[in-house]
Amino acid sequence: MSDSPFDAEFRSAARFLPRGIARSWNLPLIRFIGSLTSRGADPENVEIENTGAGPVRIHRPATSGTEALPAVLWLHGGGFLVGSPKQDDALCRQIADELGAIVVAPLYRLSPEHAFPAALDDAYAALTWLSKRDDVDATRIAVAGASAGGGLAAQIALHARDQGEIRLAAQILVYPMLDDRTVNRTDLDESVFRLWDNTSNRIGWSAYLGHEAGVDEASAIAAPSRNEDLSGLPPTWIGVGSLDLFCDEDMAYAERLRAANIDCETIVIDGVFHGFDGIVADSAATKRFRESMFAAMRKLLAASA
Repeated sequence: MSDSPFDAEFRSAARFLPRGIARSWNLPLIRFIGSLTSRGADPENVEIENTGAGPVRIHRPATSGTEALPAVLWLHGGGFLVGSPKQDDALCRQIADELGAIVVAPLYRLSPEHAFPAALDDAYAALTWLSKRDDVDATRIAVAGASAGGGLAAQIALHARDQGEIRLAAQILVYPMLDDRTVNRTDLDESVFRLWDNTSNRIGWSAYLGHEAGVDEASAIAAPSRNEDLSGLPPTWIGVGSLDLFCDEDMAYAERLRAANIDCETIVIDGVFHGFDGIVADSAATKRFRESMFAAMRKLLAASA
């Protein structure tokens, strides 16, 4: 009998995956490796459009009529350091077809070259552009993303609430990166983390904030968990693995949302690490996780109609 903490379907992958991908010396290398996944021709069913604030990738449902559709603004992950919207084409296509929604994935500027609020400015501009489209029902827009993209989605929800221009129907936060103060958690046992540990976390947050992570002056928008007022945010779904560095901060954020009378559904998948659903896509854990996410999206976008 194995004493591995990992779900049986993830033990083999866990043996070969690094604890964290971001180190002080390897940013050019991981960007190069990431760029390899973005090469090649775009699928025929992906539209590329420039919003005036940057390009977006548009995924339409396979079948739709002439009525305005619900929409999802999807933000890619990568620790605010790497990544591109093209990496999530398959998931965005699945969301579009499952929900009958238009899914828009914007390109946003990365740190450390572009610290906060550059990514937020780019993503919010894409949201504003999306909300004004004739084929989009502006009362049924969700903002969503994974990892740093989930953190950026949470930032957008806070910013949209404060601006009062766009009322979001939902925020869908997939193992989101929410709290830079996690870098100060010396009690965390990093031996079981995969792909993103606290060393990577410090590098990513420091680059994004433009100063050392975990200090008092961090922005309460850039690091959503620092925001003292979570009232007025849209209904929320948060999903994470039990062996993810972000698990504690994500569940703490969920509890604070509920305390602020925000409807918040959570799912914690036991025995899986950060980004697990992109590593073993056909596992039972991934299927359960994605089904929960799709069900929440479907319910919240329908409820806003």
